[in-house]
Amino acid sequence: MLALSRKKNEALVINNNIEITVLEIKGEQVKLGISAPRDVPVYRREVYVQIQEANKEAVNADGIENLKELLG
Repeated sequence: MLALSRKKNEALVINNNIEITVLEIKGEQVKLGISAPRDVPVYRREVYVQIQEANKEAVNADGIENLKELLG
């Protein structure tokens, strides 16, 4: 993991097309602005984990049975 220090209004760039800017700092909370192409999904980690778990459940619930039926 790369750890960087940034102050308000400072930014970092990822892969030439994603920019993350520190918009505001209040106590222990930091507000970030993310500028990325529309085809790059950006999620809060807890939302990303929920999506991954839902995808796994969907595959386990229906996907395996459907594959068995297709393969005979």
